Amino acid sequence: MKKQGYIKGALIISAGGLISKLLGAIYRIPLVAYLGGEGMGIYQLVYPLYCILLTVSASGIPTGIARLISSGGQQGVERKAFYLYGGIGLIGSLIMFALSVPLAAAQGETGVALCCKLLSPSVFFVAVISVVRGYFQGKSNMYPTAFTEVLEQLVKVTVGILLARQFKGNALYATAAAVFAVTVSEIVSCIYAVVIYLTGQRAHKPLFKVKTPTVNKLLAYTVPLTFSAIALPVGQLLESIAVVNVLRKSAENATALYGIFSGCAITLINLPVSVTYGLAAASVPQISPLAAKGDIKGAIKKVKKSLLYTALISLPFAIGLYLFAPLAVRLFFPSLQAAEKVLLIKLVRIMSVNAVTSSLVQTSSACITSLGKPVWGMVTQWTCAALRVLLSSALVAFTPLSITGAAVSANVCYFVAIILNLCYITAVSKSNDGNSNVNNVNRFRYSRRRLNAFSKGGA
Repeated sequence: MKKQGYIKGALIISAGGLISKLLGAIYRIPLVAYLGGEGMGIYQLVYPLYCILLTVSASGIPTGIARLISSGGQQGVERKAFYLYGGIGLIGSLIMFALSVPLAAAQGETGVALCCKLLSPSVFFVAVISVVRGYFQGKSNMYPTAFTEVLEQLVKVTVGILLARQFKGNALYATAAAVFAVTVSEIVSCIYAVVIYLTGQRAHKPLFKVKTPTVNKLLAYTVPLTFSAIALPVGQLLESIAVVNVLRKSAENATALYGIFSGCAITLINLPVSVTYGLAAASVPQISPLAAKGDIKGAIKKVKKSLLYTALISLPFAIGLYLFAPLAVRLFFPSLQAAEKVLLIKLVRIMSVNAVTSSLVQTSSACITSLGKPVWGMVTQWTCAALRVLLSSALVAFTPLSITGAAVSANVCYFVAIILNLCYITAVSKSNDGNSNVNNVNRFRYSRRRLNAFSKGGA
């Protein structure tokens, strides 16, 4: 398939992300009915550890590989990434299996252990899928990313409903069945991703052997992105432990309360965020070549356009979430009890602003990476993750907010994150103003070297 422009590429990934998230949100309707509040709580308690290991083995890959490929001269980077991150993904799967029992003990839910074991193989398969996504994104081909995301959800929803229905009435087994469906979905998606990659390689086999970049070059971008992305799941893991244990002191249904917050409210908030993900992914191959050539002024123009589009698209979603929260809750979570629905509506309205702030953080982080400053994004994410754990624990423990304190904490942390990212982007822009003459000289020297090399080769 041919590469797409910025708008088309963003629309493709956004459409794939939206369909995927809608399927996931619709999936919650029967899932909540089969699992109940307690089962949903167990379901959500499994994911923080899973997300940490998934982040280490996969999250930095698509953007990092896309940046290297789109900037030029990095053919074959994905082949080394398959070996490197495939191995890391395998180690991650083994670690998750080994930590299943200790995590269950720390969270006070014995059922978490079985779910972790069933979910653990997914870490490896997602790592392989991420390499393929990064490769095609670097080629400005967003179809494979969109297709694999939708395929994952279709398989997960189909298998999850069929299996969870068999164990309706047993919260633990129904939850374990739903978790196992995730593993099945990643296996199917991985097979598809590898097939389309190998098909493309055979169709575009180079006439001569290309020199692949070093592993250090690959790690220089993927490691900061990995540490940046891991901040969120680490924060969620610590938050899940802290918040649930604090809630247990004042509420008998602490696990269910956390399940409503993490499994229901955040699911609705993430729907519009998935739409703007396409803007973040499509911005990388647009900004990276300009930054690589030293045209920071041109790159900053692309950054501003990406952020503007993100704000314009996400703002109506935020307003809609606030105004139509009761309707959304009735549509997606009809099986919740009346009191749980009231709480969920309150949480969604409190967090509706995150549709804008989280989307802007997502896009601005991708832009910072495209500008060649992935470490800056890492600082932002870890700062906000630490703040979120501390603030959530304090608000839940020392105020009458209960679980809504975690929602307020999320709002504060995303706001701080976007402010930090905008400060970084401004700093890059200002440094370019002082170095514009130097950049022009460097570009002139680069062009002259290319011309001399060409002349000598022609002679």
